[in-house]
Amino acid sequence: MNNDKPNTAGDVRKGAQAQRSIAFGFERLGLIGLRAPWATVVAAVLIAIVAAFGIQRIAIDDSLSQLFRNDTAEFRQFEQISRQFPSSEYDVLVVIDGKDVLQRETVEKLRAAVTDLQLVEGARGVISMFSARQPARNGGLPTPLFPDPLPEGAAYQDLTAKVVGNELIRGKLLSENGDFTLIVLSLEPDIVDGRALGPAVDEIRRTLDEDLAGAPVTAQLSGVPVMQLQIRKALERDRIAYNALGLAAGCLIAIFFFRRVSFMIIAAAPPLAAILLALGALGWLGFQLNMFLNVMTPLIMVISFSDSMQMTFAARDRIIAGASPREAFGDAVRIVGPACVLTHGAAGLSMFGLFFSDSDMIRAFGHAGALSILIALVTVLTLIPALGVLLAPRREALPATGRDGGVQALRNFCNFVAERMLRRPGVNALIGLAVVIGLGFIYSGLQPRYRLADLTPDQEHAVEASQRLDAKLNGANPIDVFVAFPPDKGLFAPETLQVLGEVHRAMETQPGVANVWSLETLRRWLAEKLNQRDVATLQQYVDMLPPFLVRRFVAQDRESALVSGRVPDKDAGNLLPIVEQLNARLDAIRAQHPGYAIRPNGLSVIAARNSADMIGKLNRGLTIEFAFVAAFIGLAFRSLPVALACVPAGVFPVFAAGGLLRALGDGLQFASVIALIVSFGLGLSATIHFINRMQREDDSKADPTVAVARSTVLIGPALILTAFVLACGLEALAFSNLPLLRLFGWLSAFAMLAALTADLLILRPTVAALMRLGRRARAAR
Repeated sequence: MNNDKPNTAGDVRKGAQAQRSIAFGFERLGLIGLRAPWATVVAAVLIAIVAAFGIQRIAIDDSLSQLFRNDTAEFRQFEQISRQFPSSEYDVLVVIDGKDVLQRETVEKLRAAVTDLQLVEGARGVISMFSARQPARNGGLPTPLFPDPLPEGAAYQDLTAKVVGNELIRGKLLSENGDFTLIVLSLEPDIVDGRALGPAVDEIRRTLDEDLAGAPVTAQLSGVPVMQLQIRKALERDRIAYNALGLAAGCLIAIFFFRRVSFMIIAAAPPLAAILLALGALGWLGFQLNMFLNVMTPLIMVISFSDSMQMTFAARDRIIAGASPREAFGDAVRIVGPACVLTHGAAGLSMFGLFFSDSDMIRAFGHAGALSILIALVTVLTLIPALGVLLAPRREALPATGRDGGVQALRNFCNFVAERMLRRPGVNALIGLAVVIGLGFIYSGLQPRYRLADLTPDQEHAVEASQRLDAKLNGANPIDVFVAFPPDKGLFAPETLQVLGEVHRAMETQPGVANVWSLETLRRWLAEKLNQRDVATLQQYVDMLPPFLVRRFVAQDRESALVSGRVPDKDAGNLLPIVEQLNARLDAIRAQHPGYAIRPNGLSVIAARNSADMIGKLNRGLTIEFAFVAAFIGLAFRSLPVALACVPAGVFPVFAAGGLLRALGDGLQFASVIALIVSFGLGLSATIHFINRMQREDDSKADPTVAVARSTVLIGPALILTAFVLACGLEALAFSNLPLLRLFGWLSAFAMLAALTADLLILRPTVAALMRLGRRARAAR
């Protein structure tokens, strides 16, 4: 259909002059590497050494609340309450499961384990079923529920009946049928926040293994510290594993089609250097590695590899046509360079939308992404020409035209697609538009989703233990109500105790909330078991209890208190009604006691209230981004048909990925909506490179389908290879232990392949049909 012989050098330079303005001359950075290749490579090595020290400075932020961290009053209040009541953030939950939990020998081993756990370095205290007390027979202080030594025979059976029926632990620390118990080990904040957490958790596991050896039960660890440790290990492991896999896949694809190690190095070394330089810059600037920033490495790689492949392909074609390596890479800088600048610009604009997120972590990801994209652009533009001049083989070392099997097969495929898409471009464009509208309708039905378990490695025992807590004790995640007293009211004031009792009752009667604890729990026990209802006895017991236990419910200054319960790890959309119903109950208490500040608190509350709104804002930002980026490309190429054609082709991968999510029964999570935002920017790379080449090939007096078809054949192989390299780089995230990163990886990879499909089957006929209409309208005037 079309002659696919590359243009002469004169035509290339003439086309470059015509298109140079689209990048405002920024592509001229590539001439630095062309004119001083050795100096460029040496400078890159020296900067890389400095960057390597920067990478060592990158710390890991493994806090489970980081996703919702922002500068709002609500989150500041959450952090303040977490400091006043340092409980759930520092609790290791030991889940003991088995039919014979209350067997005499098992209880002996469990009691020994609880005793030894208190000796773990950094332990502040332990709460377990052995913490329970029963009234003394002759008055005095309550005695332990489990005596030492344990009784035998029928007496022990009576004891187990008392244990299962004990109000303090039933449904809270022990399941209703006695086959499951919870041990809560509170650690010092310095241990949890520092490097000593790993050794502490290892010591806990070792203690349990030794003390419970031979017991017919299983012991698993959960809780925020354990989850943070697993996140930390997963981030460190994944940073090495999937980066190496993605880069290896890209190198294999490049060498298979280029058939020269030298071209593979030219194409792969700049992306690798861009990763090193970008991560080094992030380290020196104080960015912390978290679940989203951990995708920065493959993101830099795919952005860099995309333009690296385009420039290397263009230069290789010029060398096969007879040009020297210096001439070939000079032409690649002038022709492909402007499109590289625009692709990075489009990717940067996609990051710009993240700047306005309510989440500090997502905003940091946007800032880091924009900076990394700029570093990647400079690295690719300068290093590829330098390496090309130094390493590229001359013409005689390359296959003759027609013998370049892999590339020629891709060109034949592109020619096949172009012939069929451009026979009736208007009809095909309308079909593509109808498909996009249909997928958009499906996409619009996606609902926001968020679960705490999505932030933690699901191939570890912490998530399994949390699920057992949900099943046996009706909740693994804390939900709290903070009560601050008026200045003239103390902890033991009658009205204060009344308020705490009413809040406690509101929580324990709220469907979906279980395992409620507060000062009211102790007050009820004293009244029911010891018939002591006076405030003096209550104060005596509070003063007698271990400080770490009191601090879970009463602030150190005794000017505020906490009523704590637990909710299952459900989707935030299912938790929000629970939070709203509870808050409505608390409204009545607030009205009766106006001097008391009563506020629901906890990560579950913040997630339930904010996750849907945050995801919705990101999704709306993506919608605005469609129009904004299309206008940006249209202005850059000074073409309304180009701007209009970019819209259906650009949104197709986003809508297709959304349709897949809905077909799988999933909703929009943080990872998925950010993956779609990033993929939209990356997917436009092929669009920009194609339009850049099409405008150069176009003759305003000829049928635009000729330029569209010729451009498809000339740069189609590079676009296809690039799409598969990008997909491989992103799909490497599927090996992550973190569900959030796995979702980001496979969804981004799918979106990249969908972008290639849209580029070939929607963009080509759409831009040809619109350009035809424009020329007919001008001719009619």
